[in-house]
Amino acid sequence: MKQLWVLLLLATLTACQSHNPYVADSTPLPPAPAQAAQQLDRSAYPAAPRDYASYRTWSWQRLPAGTAWASSEQVQKALSNALDQRGLRPYRAGAAADLRVSAELRLEQRIRQVTESYGSQYGHSRYGDEYGMWGSAPLVRSYTEEVMVVHIELFDGKNGQPIWSASAETLSSGNQSERASALRNAVQQALAAYPPK
Repeated sequence: MKQLWVLLLLATLTACQSHNPYVADSTPLPPAPAQAAQQLDRSAYPAAPRDYASYRTWSWQRLPAGTAWASSEQVQKALSNALDQRGLRPYRAGAAADLRVSAELRLEQRIRQVTESYGSQYGHSRYGDEYGMWGSAPLVRSYTEEVMVVHIELFDGKNGQPIWSASAETLSSGNQSERASALRNAVQQALAAYPPK
C-alpha cells in the first residue's frame, strides 16, 4: 500500500515537471480614433439629477376620459387639487407649461384572500387543567373585488420626456359621494411620492 502511494506521488511530480504548452501573450490595444479627442461622449456619464423644484406650472397632455365610475370633470378636479397641494399651478394662457399631465382610470379585478383559523379543544379536568387534544386548521376564503386604478404620468413641458409616474387603487363600490372621496384619496396616494427625494 505504501508503495502505491509513493508511485502516485512520483507520477504527480512528473506531471508537474512536464513542459507547459500555453504561453502568456497579449496584444496591445489599438490607438483611439482621431475624432475621439474632440468629441465628448455624454452617454458615458450619468444623467444630471432632475431639478423637480423648477417645475411650477402644468397643463394637460390629454384630458382624462370619464368612466361609468367617475366623470372626466371629477378626475380633472381631484388631480388639479392634488397638484395644487404640491405647489404646481395651472399654466396661464400665453406661457408654456413646465409639466404636461396625463391621467387614466381603469377597472381591474383583484383576488383577495382571507385566512381564518378554526380550532377546537377537547377535555377539561374538574380543576380547570386542560388535557386531551386540541388543534386548529386554517380556512382560506378568496374574494374577487373590483378596484378602480388611477394612473398618473408627468412629462417635461419642454422636451416631452416622461419624468414621473405612479398608480394607486381604490374599491369601486359605494354611492356617488363615496366614490368621489375614494377618487380623491387614490389621486393623493398616487402623488404621495412626488416630488421624488
